[in-house]
Amino acid sequence: MSSLALSRVHMQHWLRGGTVQNRVLKRNLNLLEYQSKKLLEESGVAIQAFRVLEGKKDENLLKDFSVKEYVVKAQILAGGRGKGHFDNGFKGGVHITNDTKEVLNLVDKMIGAKLITKQTPKEGILVKKVMVADSINIARETYLSIVMDREHNGPVLIASPAGGMDIEAVAEETPDKIKTVPISIVEGISKERAEEVARFLEFKGPLVEKAAGEILKLYSLFIKVDATQIEINPLAETDDGRVISVDAKLNFDDNAEFRQKDIFAMDVHEDTDPKEIEASKYNLNYIAMEGNIGCLVNGAGLAMATMDIIKLNGGSPANFLDVGGNVKEDQVLKAFQILTSDKNVKAILVNVFGGIVNCATIANGIVNATKTIGLNVPLVVRLEGTNVHAAKKILQDSGLKIDSAEDLDDAAKKAVRSLN
Repeated sequence: MSSLALSRVHMQHWLRGGTVQNRVLKRNLNLLEYQSKKLLEESGVAIQAFRVLEGKKDENLLKDFSVKEYVVKAQILAGGRGKGHFDNGFKGGVHITNDTKEVLNLVDKMIGAKLITKQTPKEGILVKKVMVADSINIARETYLSIVMDREHNGPVLIASPAGGMDIEAVAEETPDKIKTVPISIVEGISKERAEEVARFLEFKGPLVEKAAGEILKLYSLFIKVDATQIEINPLAETDDGRVISVDAKLNFDDNAEFRQKDIFAMDVHEDTDPKEIEASKYNLNYIAMEGNIGCLVNGAGLAMATMDIIKLNGGSPANFLDVGGNVKEDQVLKAFQILTSDKNVKAILVNVFGGIVNCATIANGIVNATKTIGLNVPLVVRLEGTNVHAAKKILQDSGLKIDSAEDLDDAAKKAVRSLN
């Protein structure tokens, strides 16, 4: 696999939250398929015509939607929908039909039921919307993506004539079918370069110009919405001579939320823990686990170290909540409220290394939070760093039942022991 392909794999892993550390550092904006297609359509990118229904009551939306064949797709944040099944016994989250009445019957069977696929929780995800699209006839599938790549310090276009399949497998097995094109963030991509990519994708004749036009529109959208990735798989050639973005995956830069409020307002939280959503409102990062010791930390590395040492001492983390480096007292209070809202939490371990963060601020926040919520589970606190001595005095003088620890190992032992 080429270094760029590897870089892309790592970027995908990072964006999708493949590890605990990554999930702490990145809150993903999740859009349903129809939402991504709407963004493409608004930028002039050629897509399948579609309608979105929430039940039979929306049948009027199909009156002016006359196509030869419909593809009916349940809208959830998971792959493998076509091979999935619903908790009501209905099979398949993707169906094709040419009968409008059958479209409505399919929608009725999907809405309000939970779709279970290889990528959903065991209980499935509730379907609230169904996309009904024009079922185009695909003559050929290609792959196109634009990603922000650290190695190239900017956008990189990745293209392959082998679309409709796992691009990582293509890169590994047939690297000659992968083309990478670094793009100047200042100059953008020229029409000539876009046509060069179109020819690499094996478009012929007038389709070269059409495909190049789609590439230019996709790059324009990439910049406009502060995307970190736009992946089109497949970018299809139809049997009637069109170039269509059939499936789209978009990721966005969280730091640009202030510029992209309309897009971030579309965020879908259907598979997200409500406590994680609540934490994000206060610039906190929360991750649920399966144990019974709640962990309040500052920093992803410290979070993982804390969990490891709890495990080594025979305990199990129920969750962890990262307060970051600029935490304020009110955020500490919110952190405790979120941690204790988990009924599995039987003890709390606070492990903070004060660099940028002031330990005294944490200590005052702990005292205030403990009094405000009437904490009734054991609390072990390990603080180190800026103003640590003042912080320890604040805890000691509070008169509260707070077990101070000398180091992380001591803290983990005390937290585990407090459960007995």
